[in-house]
Amino acid sequence: MSFEALPERLAQVRADIARRAAQPVTIVAVTKGFGADAVRASVAAGLLDVGENRVQEALEKQKGLGSGDSGLGIRWHLIGHLQRNKAKLVPGRFELVHSVDSIELARDLDRKASTPLRVLVQVNVAGEEQKNGCALAEAPTLALQIAALGNLRLEGLMTMAPFTDDVDVQRRTFRGLRVLRDTLKEENGLWLPTLSMGMSGDYATAVEEGATAIRLGTVLFGART
Repeated sequence: MSFEALPERLAQVRADIARRAAQPVTIVAVTKGFGADAVRASVAAGLLDVGENRVQEALEKQKGLGSGDSGLGIRWHLIGHLQRNKAKLVPGRFELVHSVDSIELARDLDRKASTPLRVLVQVNVAGEEQKNGCALAEAPTLALQIAALGNLRLEGLMTMAPFTDDVDVQRRTFRGLRVLRDTLKEENGLWLPTLSMGMSGDYATAVEEGATAIRLGTVLFGART
């Protein structure tokens, strides 16, 4: 599969972000469903932050890139749901885990990590039954519990908006995460600088609401086959 259009698409996304956001925004290139060539294309375009939904697919790509690609400087993000039995595979292989949604999973990661592992709390702001993430009301307690673990470094929060073209629904979801972040600082003294929110269909609204990391796949690479 060719990724010749990636640099142009990336330039359009960056221009769009510049029009909408006052804060720096990290673009995480989501290579789920694409091969290692997509990762190489991302790096060639200047995107070193690469996101994968599944641990096994990420590990296969890391292996497939081979020793000749070891100097690419890729920062691997795990953005999909993480099962507790896969927690042992994560430390040392990912720079940032976006999807910690329970204290049990956090403790599993904490036990397996030998050096501080950067994590985000995934919050189901919209309360959708089919979505992963802790409930909005439970997020402050979970965040404080994770912040107290010795081998995890809690850096922020993550959410996904409902799959809808309704910008108001998107905006309420993203604003809810930002308000949660600000409340944790005001009421608990816990500052979480990273807000991972926004994907290909709604990243524009997310950056307007304060996203510092957006997770983009199809808008960069095209449709998955």
